[in-house]
Amino acid sequence: MAEREVINLTAIKRDPTFGDRLIPAGQQLSTCIQCGTCTASCPSATAMDITPRKMWRMVQLGMVDEVLHSKSMWLCSICYQCQARCPRGIPLTETIAKLKQLAIQQQVKEWRTSTTFYLAFSSVMRRYGRMREMEFMAQYFLSNNPLDALGYAGMGWTMLRRGKLRPELPKLTGPGRLDKLFDRVAELEGKR
Repeated sequence: MAEREVINLTAIKRDPTFGDRLIPAGQQLSTCIQCGTCTASCPSATAMDITPRKMWRMVQLGMVDEVLHSKSMWLCSICYQCQARCPRGIPLTETIAKLKQLAIQQQVKEWRTSTTFYLAFSSVMRRYGRMREMEFMAQYFLSNNPLDALGYAGMGWTMLRRGKLRPELPKLTGPGRLDKLFDRVAELEGKR
């Protein structure tokens, strides 16, 4: 029989309102029956440090630091399989997006590279409505460690030589193509 992990809840700083504050799921997270369907449906579960089922239980228990310092939410591929199959109908995928936002707001250091990747990607998509790889990678590496770009220089040069990348000047002024969409989403999420 496999040994079970025991978590000493008295030694952990907990916030019992954590799950209730995670919109859109909110109090609906308390109805999670720990059936494991989310984990069984997740294509990324094997790479996660805590499974989705365990993550939702930790949210229920108010284990804020443990959840926000986990890499699990950053590995979510946003496939909606967990949400589509949840017998309770809990909006799990949107709640994972909220967890990412909280980690970004709290500047969780362990996943800074994931956060900067996410923010650089969103920035370029907002501005152009499509991906411009060179600008995206420049933003990403400048936000993290510019010297890391040297490791990708050979690949970048090969892609440029084969016509897979087009050097384009960045758009420095004026509205982005998806500004209205991003603003509307922010409004719906109560950020404006």
